[in-house]
Amino acid sequence: MAMLEVKDLQVFYGMIQAIKGISFEVNQGEIIALIGSNGAGKTTTLQTITGILEAKAGKITFEGNDITNMPGHKIVKMGMAHVPEGRRVFANLTVYENLKMGAFTRKDKGEIARNFERVYKSFPRLEERKNQPAGTLSGGEQQMLAMGRALMSNPRILLMDEPSMGLSPIFVDEIFKIIEEVSSEGTTVLLVEQNAKKALSIADRAYVLETGNIALSGDAKELISNEQIRKAYLGE
Repeated sequence: MAMLEVKDLQVFYGMIQAIKGISFEVNQGEIIALIGSNGAGKTTTLQTITGILEAKAGKITFEGNDITNMPGHKIVKMGMAHVPEGRRVFANLTVYENLKMGAFTRKDKGEIARNFERVYKSFPRLEERKNQPAGTLSGGEQQMLAMGRALMSNPRILLMDEPSMGLSPIFVDEIFKIIEEVSSEGTTVLLVEQNAKKALSIADRAYVLETGNIALSGDAKELISNEQIRKAYLGE
């Protein structure tokens, strides 16, 4: 059984159908990339899985449980975390306070303390800046904070939306290295990313979304050498 299964999902914005009956699955331990051009429906898909948007039709199951249109805070408690597009850190709160917000559904103080250690180990810069307001961090550091905040919920699956957007190449490399580390520690990852080459380089499998439909899917290493993908998404 897949860890996360999306079946015949349909999502509308008013009269406009953004997602047109897509189906895909994510198995435990995988890094799955969801790639496609702007407006393809990638962000809409993640937001529907995590309860921000409502599905018009279809079914979403997580570890065998139907989570279709379940409130977001309940989905977080079940072990799913979402790193949104644009970071969305709390600018006026400190780095430490932002991270603490990531553990808001939890009561296990000892385990929360261990999560702080894990996050600071993965993101040493966050520990250095833990008393700074999040709004004073660079874009790359804010992305690290958004990832760290999501990891504070101790998720079994991490959904990431455009983690490389607006970052310098050095920060992009650093962020993708951390995604691989998070995966190697046992967290499953569903990655939405416009930098298709980078996403496919670390993913196990990938799905290509075009105007609300899945146009292609398969092994990431095979897709990266697919001529159609190279022309459309890799600029080659």
